[in-house]
Order: sequence, then structure tokens, then C-alpha cells
Amino acid sequence: MTAERRSGATEQAAEIAAGSLRSLDLVRGYLDRIAAEGEAVRAWAYLDPEYALRQAQERDDQRGLGRPLGPLHGVPVGLKDIIDTADMPTENGTPLDAGRRPRQDATLVSRLRGAGAVIMGKTVSTELAFYAPGKTHNPHDPNRTPGGSSSGSAAAVAAGQVPLAVGTQTNGSVIRPASFCGVVGYKPSHGTISRKGLLSQSPPLDTVGVFAQSVEDAALLVDVIAGHDPADSATRPMAHPRLLEAARSAPPVKPSFALVKGPTWDAADADTKDGLAELSDFLGDACDEVPLPSAFDRAHDLQRLLMMAGFAKNLAPYYEKGRDQLSDVMRAAIEEGRRVLAVDYALAEEWIDVLNGGLAEIFERYDAILTPSAVGEAPEGLDATGDPTFCTLWTLCGTPAITLPLLQGSSGLPIGVQMVAGRGDDARLLRSARWLMDELAKAKG
Repeated sequence: MTAERRSGATEQAAEIAAGSLRSLDLVRGYLDRIAAEGEAVRAWAYLDPEYALRQAQERDDQRGLGRPLGPLHGVPVGLKDIIDTADMPTENGTPLDAGRRPRQDATLVSRLRGAGAVIMGKTVSTELAFYAPGKTHNPHDPNRTPGGSSSGSAAAVAAGQVPLAVGTQTNGSVIRPASFCGVVGYKPSHGTISRKGLLSQSPPLDTVGVFAQSVEDAALLVDVIAGHDPADSATRPMAHPRLLEAARSAPPVKPSFALVKGPTWDAADADTKDGLAELSDFLGDACDEVPLPSAFDRAHDLQRLLMMAGFAKNLAPYYEKGRDQLSDVMRAAIEEGRRVLAVDYALAEEWIDVLNGGLAEIFERYDAILTPSAVGEAPEGLDATGDPTFCTLWTLCGTPAITLPLLQGSSGLPIGVQMVAGRGDDARLLRSARWLMDELAKAKG
């Protein structure tokens, strides 16, 4: 593979399995691109090219010996640097963890290795996966943020430096950077993927998500890393839907969509509002504007309460060890969390089910919600990661969400459209997302 090749992960895995592509050539091509453009994007917190190539050679040798091949055999994947890897540092975006070497892989990393993936390296995270930016630039404009906190994962996929990457979302850390960088970002239902071996922020909210160039590629990656893990009580011992199969299947009937503006609609810029209006017009009678019940006006406050209290508990060791090495915004968040009352925390958790009950009425009629992924284009400057307000509600509810790079702003930069389905209805979401992408492609000729 040359550095210019941009085939997707599903195609790459199929070609490696068929013997028409070597993992070694694939990985070398991506490393060439990183070497040529890496300093412009700065997506990687840790990258050992020789180790990546050794993994690729091992995958090729395994295929040559007729060994069984996993669904991602030989395909490289980037990992956000809050995901533990036994053979690479995991530094959580803070100097307080400089040189940290975990003793074992996170559960999702073990599953990736079992599927034959090549662990390409660790992508940049913001400080402790919150707001203080890392070193990454937006691949479309180096003077703009890539978003956060999964900044490196989104930027690496957008820049063609890796076909797949894993991130996390506790507020808007998958959907927002995917929108800013112009790639597909998929946050599955809460509890779909084990968080064992990941930096914990707020367990009621923390969700693993993925970045890819297509809906199918995102589905393939989640198929590999999803499933029950006794070490994560949010996961359940139940059959997991085959998401790639669902994404490739035709809907039984034409999907219907609910355009939901939400309580923070006024924050959206004109490009976002106009783009969603055009999309609604394109869908015609398959799309209705649907208001949310007034109970959702509390959602942002509830999410913040749960998140800040989680910071206070789970990030306390960093605060106690070296608060002077934390950013002002991180210290303030932990201190805010310390003031949350236990009764308020318990009530906020109970509201998650209440809000999902309100959403259930929408999903009885509609296949998916359409709503902004972000306020607009990636904002200028690298001292902030952008506003996550259009992700907050869906993270609180634990619903599956996917952002599709469908719109373009006045500066020529990408703007994503977010689709949301009912909690646990990931297959329906991906099938509807793929249908929408296909319909828009047909319309463009």
C-alpha cells in the first residue's frame, strides 16, 4: 500500500484475508503518511514504527501458516492515550502519568489483539480526558481545534494516518471531534463496550466510542470490542447485535426521522441550522420536527453534576499528588465535584431512566433523531476544544449516537449531523445511518 491509499478497514481486512494485500505494506503506508505529515497534525502521543511493523509481519506470517484470521486481521487501530496497553505507555494526557506503564491491557485492547488488529500507537488525549487541550491540530486547518477529548483519534483518522481509532465520551468527546475533523464518530449505547483498563471519570456517563471513514468501518470495530465483561458492571451478559451486518442491511421500510433541536438550539450557528433545514427538506415527509418534553431542560445540569462528582472521586489521586501540575480548568472541576451532595447525585442518576422514558415515545414512531453534532465548524484557536452542548443530553441518556460528515460550513470545513436512536437500539441506528448516506450519495449522482 502507498501512503495515498485510503481504502476502508472492511476492505483492507478482506484483502488481507484474501492474500491480495499484506499487513506489512498497509502499516508501512500509514507510517509513511505519518512521517510526511505527522508534525502538521500531531495526533500521536506514542508511536513506535518498528513495533507496528513487527506486529504487521506477525499477522502476515500467521496468515502464511494458515492460522485462523480474526475480523480485523492485519488492520491498524489507534488507541486514545487513556486506554491501558501493556506494551506501550499510557499517560492519560497529564505529566503526572509521564512514563506510566500499565501491567496489562484494557479489555478492549485484548479483544482487538484477539481479532488480529495491529495496535498502531496511542493517540493524543486532552488532560485527563477533559477540556485542557493536547498538542493535536485539526487536519483541515492547523489553526483550529480538532475537538476533544479524543482529539488525536479523530485527527489521525481524518488525516489518513490510521483507518480506525478508539476514543471515549463522557460529554462530547467522540461526536464533537469527529464532526470537527470530518469523519464518522460512533458512540454506542452505554455499557456496550467494557471500560476495564480505561481512565475512569464518571461511570454513569463514560462510554467507549470509535472513529472511522464509514458507517460500516465503525460497525466492524465495535463488533470486535463489544460484549460483556464481568469487570465492568455496566456491561450485560447478553447477545450483542451484529452491527456490521445491520449496517449493510436494507431497512424493512423507509426510515423516518425526528428533527430535534433540543434545549440549546440557539447555540448552533447559521451554517448548522441551515444545513439541518436543507437535510430535512431533502427527506420530505420522512422527517418531522419534534420537540422534547420540558423535563429535558434539566439534562445539562444533571450531566454536569454527575460528571463533576465523578471527577472528584475518580481523579482525586491526581489532585492529591500534584494539583499544581493540573490545569486551572481541571482543578476547578474536581473542586466543584467535591461540593456535590450525595442526595443530588442519587437523584441525577434516577433521572436517566426518566429521560429515556420520554425518548421512548419518540422512538415508537421514528427510527432516529436528527440533531446537530456540534455548534458549527471547528472554532479557530488551539487553546480550547469547542462546545460539547449538542452531545450532552445523549451521553446522559446513554443512547447510541453517530455523527456523519454531511455538511460544510462557510469556511469550507466539515460539520457533522448527529443521529440518535433508543438506548440499546444500535443496529437500527446504524442501518438508518447507512441508508441516509446512500440516499444522499444517489442524490449527488
